[in-house]
This record gives sequence, structure tokens and C-alpha cells, in this order.
Amino acid sequence: MPSTTVTSLGYTPPDGGWGWAVVFGSFLSIGFSYAFPKSLTIYFKEVQEYFSVSYSEIAWVSSIMLATMYAGGPVSSILVNRYGSRPVVMVGGLMVGVAMVAASFGTTIMHLYICVGVIGGLGLAFNLQPALTIIGKYFLVKRPMANGLAMAGSPVLLFTLAPLNQFLLDNFGWRGSFFILGAIVLNCCVAGALMRPITITAKPPANQSGARVNKLIDLSLFKHRGYLIYLVGNVVMFFGFFAPVVFLAPYAKHQGTDEYSAACLLSIFALVDMVARPGTGLVSNTRWIRPRIQYFFSFSVAYNGACHLVCPLLPGYTGLVVYAVFFGLAFGMVCALLFEVLMDLVGAQRFSSAVGLATIIECGPVLLGPPISGKSFNNLIFHTTYMYFACGVMMLVPGLFLFIMNFFNYRWLKQEEHEKKREELPMAEVITVGWLNNQREISWHQD
Repeated sequence: MPSTTVTSLGYTPPDGGWGWAVVFGSFLSIGFSYAFPKSLTIYFKEVQEYFSVSYSEIAWVSSIMLATMYAGGPVSSILVNRYGSRPVVMVGGLMVGVAMVAASFGTTIMHLYICVGVIGGLGLAFNLQPALTIIGKYFLVKRPMANGLAMAGSPVLLFTLAPLNQFLLDNFGWRGSFFILGAIVLNCCVAGALMRPITITAKPPANQSGARVNKLIDLSLFKHRGYLIYLVGNVVMFFGFFAPVVFLAPYAKHQGTDEYSAACLLSIFALVDMVARPGTGLVSNTRWIRPRIQYFFSFSVAYNGACHLVCPLLPGYTGLVVYAVFFGLAFGMVCALLFEVLMDLVGAQRFSSAVGLATIIECGPVLLGPPISGKSFNNLIFHTTYMYFACGVMMLVPGLFLFIMNFFNYRWLKQEEHEKKREELPMAEVITVGWLNNQREISWHQD
């Protein structure tokens, strides 16, 4: 199977050594980026009562934080391309820390929107993209494994922050907890300090021209066929990706499960997800899967969809436990491969721009998916199982789309590579080949 991108890095990635320290830094940085907005929901009830606002108004804190994190992708990418990963991550960690400390002195809900939502969300954006980008600088052969280990930071930190936040809330209230969290999240600065830059000697192509914008963020990616296939599949996929996690506990309660057992489903899901991400990285690094990693990602997306379609058909609480196990595996597989396949498509040099542009496009479905599913969940016209069937279709369809389109993309790439080699043949070889063909034709006629 031909490679989808040919990129000259200008150096040989170490594939180890200090790279494992970088992976640990990315583990922390990615973990805080994804887990922090989710873990803050523990404080919502007390903050809601303190400010006398509705639950929907307080829920906007996490929504704005996530929206800003995704929308800030291009800004983060520009800064990474200009200054490198280390300073951007350190500034991002400082921004989130300061934002949480400032939020602890808040007097209105608007204060939390600005501090936690906007400033904190932008700080998380400065943590996410650089951490993903630098792995591609340090790893090539072992890159899927390194990405899988780094992406495991999300479930591990979520699993850790959930009980920690409850302890802080019980002992210090929401103001004291926010102040302490501001200090804890400063560990992202330590994570950024681990991201020692690699000196790259690769020169840009001679025919590269145009506005300084392309030097900061590569807009030519929108002409990249493989990248466009990835974007289309992901946009559809994200409409059904997060909603089943958000509504797993409410769905279980609706089926008659008590609150404790419903919460246990999330714990089971998180534990399996925690193991699935590095495990997927190890499997992806094998010689059987690595050349076919785009197909493996397509299978993972479709597998998610199949899990959601089967979920309403499983009987009782035992069926929900089985679903939580298989869904945790499927979710972890997609998360571990999500950025690895993008790097495989566009190469390490263009990855920073690719992920920045992708996150701002994916911002819409990421935010709209759960509210749309929640509306169908609460709508009496539909049975509650409708949401899981809808999410299943939203995952199964892009999985099949990615599989089919990647199959054709690989064929087209092979044909283009063959044509390119023909065009690059020296004129003498072309004449020789033509002369030999002519001689064969004359010989055939004489015979």
C-alpha cells in the first residue's frame, strides 16, 4: 500500500530517548485539555445555586470552554509553526491557571464565562495542538504507539480529577476549589518544559510562494484529497461521537437503574478506554496494521456505530455493562487513531496546520451533537432508544465512507505515482523504450 504523503523531514526522528519524556509531557497536556472541561461539571450545582441561575446558563461554562478550545486551533497552529511547541504549551498552562484563579473571585456568571470559558478555553487550545504536533517530530517508526500513550492522558486524568474535584468541593467550596485547580493546572507548564525542540534542517520547496499566511498555516491542505476525505468523515462522525458518553448514565436511569449503578457504568467505560488507547497504539505499530492504518481507523469508527445500534437491544443492567465494555474499547480505539491517521495523511511537517484547521471545522458538530441528542432524548414523541440508534447511524455511515474513499484514494495515489515516474524517465530511456517497441512490432510483422 503506497504512502499517502511523501515528506522529507531533513533529519531522522530519534524514535525514543528524550522522546519518551516528550510523550509524558503530551500525556499531561492532552489529558488536561480533554478532561478539564468535563471534570468541572461537578461544581455546576453549587455554582448554580450561588448565582441563582438556571442549569442551562451554568452549563454554558463548559460549552464555551470547549468551543474556544476547538475554535482556537488555527491560532495555536500559527503560534506552533512560528515559535515551536514548548513556549506555546507553557503559555497555555499559565493562561488556564490564571483563568481559574481569577474565576475563584467571580461575582457574576458572566465573569465565569470570560475567565473559565474564553481565557481558559484558549489556554487549553494552546495545550492540545502543540502536544499532538511534537510527537510527530520525535517519532516516525514508533509514532502510533507514542500517540496512543499520549492520548491515554484524557481518561487517566478524568478518572483522577473526578474524585479530586469532589474532595475539593466538599472541603473548600467552589471558590477554594477553583483557586487550587488553578495551581494544579500549572503542571501544564512543566509538561511544556519537557517538549525540547528538534532542530529541523529541511528546506521549503523551491516553488513555494504567496502571502505570509501560508507560512504560518498551510491553507493548501484544502486541496489535499486525503485530508478532505478525513474532514468529511470526521464532521459526520462527531455528531454521534460524544453524545452516547454524555447520556450513558441518564439512559441507564431511564431503564430503571439506580444512581450508583448508573455511575458505575461510566467507571467501567473509563477503565476500558484507559487501557484501549495505549493498546490500540501498540497494535497500530505492527507491520500488519501500520501500512493499513486508514482502514483500521475506518473500522474503529464503524465499530462504534455498531455498538450504539446494539445497545438498545441488550437486556437489563447486565446488557448495559457489556455495552460499556465494548463501547469503551471502541471509543478508545478512535481516540488513539484520530490524530495518528491525520499525521499519516499529511506528514509531520504539515500536521500542525492540519489539526488546527480540522478542530475549528469540527467545533460545530462537537458542540451541537449532545444538545441535538438531548433534545431527542427528552422528546416524548420518540422512545429513548432513538438517540442511540441515531448515534449508531452517525458513526456507521462515516466509517463505511472512510473505508470506501480511502480504498479509492490509495488506488489514485498509486496511479499518480506511476504517472510521475513515467514523466521523470530520462529522454534517452524513453527513446530506447520506443525503439525496442518499434523493433518488436517490425519483428512481429515479419513473422
